[in-house]
Amino acid sequence: MNATLATLPLRTDVIIIGAGPVGLFAVFELGLLDLKCHLLDILTKPGGQCAELYPEKPIYDIPGLPRVTGQELTQRLMAQSDRFQPQYHFGQQAESLSKTEDGLWQITTQRGLKLCAPVVVIAAGGGSFVPKKPAIPGIENYEGRSVHYSVCAIEQWRGRDVVVAGAGDSALDWALTLQPIARRVTLLHRRPEFRAAPDSVQKLLDRVAGGSMDLELAELTGLHGQDGQLTGLQLQNEQRGDYVLPCDALLPFYGLTMKLGPIADFGLNLHENRIQVDTEKFETTIPGLFAIGDINSYPGKLKLILSGFHEAALMSQAAFRYCRPGQKLRFQYTTTSSVLQKKLATG
Repeated sequence: MNATLATLPLRTDVIIIGAGPVGLFAVFELGLLDLKCHLLDILTKPGGQCAELYPEKPIYDIPGLPRVTGQELTQRLMAQSDRFQPQYHFGQQAESLSKTEDGLWQITTQRGLKLCAPVVVIAAGGGSFVPKKPAIPGIENYEGRSVHYSVCAIEQWRGRDVVVAGAGDSALDWALTLQPIARRVTLLHRRPEFRAAPDSVQKLLDRVAGGSMDLELAELTGLHGQDGQLTGLQLQNEQRGDYVLPCDALLPFYGLTMKLGPIADFGLNLHENRIQVDTEKFETTIPGLFAIGDINSYPGKLKLILSGFHEAALMSQAAFRYCRPGQKLRFQYTTTSSVLQKKLATG
């Protein structure tokens, strides 16, 4: 459930900053140990980068799921963790971290929400993702209507004249994905060299040669349209000079800028905007503060979702000792423990 704001601090066992796949799986691992969680996310929905940027793009390296989209993975993880009744606070950014008089961590958000817990887990991916926007005056007037920096639903592009701008994997992947849906797809880039996977480049060139897609090598210099709706792009190159390319939608994929935001001021040991942790518990240099997923850094780190799942499991064992200092931790398997099986069956 998405909890409402409260005047007094809300107390729980674990505060998780970030409701992406790794944060959601952490809820499950902590729940097996009877630890309750509140989750904060600056986004307005769960799923993190997967659901926000690639909701319908397939992921192939999740164990046991040969092919799953970002949105499907989010839904599966929520169904797995919901039995433990996590409390979600969406549209909330963790602004400050402090200690209470009784030794708990307190997180305060930009909207005034206060959460207290013995343990804080940072599962914020790479931080806040901000798209790199074309330096075109007035582009903000079209954003959200005919200029978009992510694809949330493929069907919204059916029958439209779409220009995808960029040369990396995201640009080529989405151009190829939307080509069967849109009326026409044009990939726009300044030069004929690309930074995408060779297989994607070859597919693009094959479709352009076959006439099912267009490739425009030019500089984007302006927009044409009114009331937020594009009618064309102002382009320029050496061969044609200035000219207009008709279209009704622009998807600029020039990459993302990742910002840690207020987390950078939490006093953590940072290396290249990543939080350094140990490899036993994935705890930071500050006791009771953990970091899992793409936000952390340690020797041999692989920025994969499955690595984050492993980190969440080990973090949970250490978190239990902070939350239940007087209790003995019993490691149990869900396949053999009648206690866990009952908990999962009735959750």
